Amino acid sequence: MGKNKLKKFADMETFSCVLQYPREKVLLEGFPFHGIWNKEFFRVPGPLVLELGCGRGEYTVGLALANQARNYIGVDIKGARMWSGASEVERRKMENAGFLRCEIENIDLFFDPGEVDEIWITFPDPQMQKCRKRLTSTRFLNLYRKILKPDGVVNLKTDSPFLYEYTRRLVELNGFEVLAMTDDLYGSGRADASTAIKTYYEQQWLSRGKKIKLLSFRLPAEGELREPETDNIPKDDYRSQARRANMADPSLLS
Repeated sequence: MGKNKLKKFADMETFSCVLQYPREKVLLEGFPFHGIWNKEFFRVPGPLVLELGCGRGEYTVGLALANQARNYIGVDIKGARMWSGASEVERRKMENAGFLRCEIENIDLFFDPGEVDEIWITFPDPQMQKCRKRLTSTRFLNLYRKILKPDGVVNLKTDSPFLYEYTRRLVELNGFEVLAMTDDLYGSGRADASTAIKTYYEQQWLSRGKKIKLLSFRLPAEGELREPETDNIPKDDYRSQARRANMADPSLLS
């Protein structure tokens, strides 16, 4: 492990905006902010919003800066990447942003039912071969139901035509209320302060001429969820090559 990564891990231990709770730790120690995020972690109560798979944390920071009356938590298991956003929150002394290092599969261990108002999923791996790993699959939507308010909002922002079309079909099949849907966010003129935030990763896709897609919907608290057919959804043909190109940036190795 490189010295830079070790330093980041050491920094993360000192950041007041970061809580690090892999499954083994939360099962052993419990979680001190379960159900009381707005009373004990954030100084000013407000709607609670999660970014799942936050990576470097840029989007979490951007959302918190754009919406001061809401509280944001970036969630990811990779602490060295999360360091970038956490460092920015510490530097700016932001009071409405924090980070939780944990597995998304265990997210219900950290929040009470109905404690979360909204979820953002930004540029996740589309998992074209593994439905159960897609962050918009019925498996994960059922997990989000455990912590979201009834009819809480889920936002997907993606460069992946496959994941966008899969999620669009899932939303339509299950009759969810659609709040926003476009396969060309910036070309549609619908970008606003929350959706126009551009992370380093997103800028890479835009520089390659890829269109950014947005799908926002309300997730009902009850009802059986069904998976759509995907056999006739074309697979993305560019992701692997683009990821190798991105590895040329040393900062992405952390």
